[in-house]
Amino acid sequence: MIPATFEYHRPDSVPGAISLLQQHGDDARVVAGGHSLIPMMKLRMAAPGHLIDLQGIADLRGVEVGDTIRIGALTTQSEILAHAGLAEAAPILIEAARQIADPQVRNLGTLGGNVANGDPGNDMPALMMCLDASFALAGPDGTREVAAREFYEAPYVTAREEEEILTAVSFARPPRGHAYEKQKRKIGDYATAAAAVLIAADGGRVTSASVAMTNLADVPVFSAAAGAALVGTDCGPDAVRTAVAAMQGDIDPVEDNRGPVEFKRHVAGVILARAIARAWSRA
Repeated sequence: MIPATFEYHRPDSVPGAISLLQQHGDDARVVAGGHSLIPMMKLRMAAPGHLIDLQGIADLRGVEVGDTIRIGALTTQSEILAHAGLAEAAPILIEAARQIADPQVRNLGTLGGNVANGDPGNDMPALMMCLDASFALAGPDGTREVAAREFYEAPYVTAREEEEILTAVSFARPPRGHAYEKQKRKIGDYATAAAAVLIAADGGRVTSASVAMTNLADVPVFSAAAGAALVGTDCGPDAVRTAVAAMQGDIDPVEDNRGPVEFKRHVAGVILARAIARAWSRA
């Protein structure tokens, strides 16, 4: 289908984009890579009268790598994959980006778009929760930071206000033990289940662990209990089983064309066990 008629705006600054949002209110939507909004417009599930294209805002691009890693919201998945500094400092980000859709999507799809629209099937939201990332939101009253673990409220509902724009994602350099494991039906599909795991170790024991799950509830799931179950262990079979059981208590999958609830729970357990094993082998 063809989208309904709309007016197109391409501001060159964040204040300019915010001004347009204030001017047009509920009738305006921002677009980055367009992989979420444009299909909804074609299906007439969304019909904004004003489309605000963020691609002309240079300040929303760029990657800074140090003890803290900062990634501009318009950075594409392909740019993440090609960034040598990110590959060294946060290889889990590379591992996840490589599993998003296909090269055509990764060439246009942005990190900011992936995390900002609140789709529980997107890969980056759970990863950002695993990384304990924070999101910079710019609005009429200035810029504020919101933790990824507090950002997602319901399907497609987030802590971002209507007149705010997500400008950047920041997180501390993660530990070396990492894995993003994903099961999907075919290339380009959302995950049936996916798991992000970070593990730090010392003396053959886990000193810290972080676990998050993709597409297994109405929102991405950070499983504090699963991570806690691994701390102090050597990630042996008993510890993994305990972590998987803890994760199962935090997810809430629903039946759809990717399978019944029982199947999704089984896949989630298998995927998390694999992710823990791979993260531990790298820790």
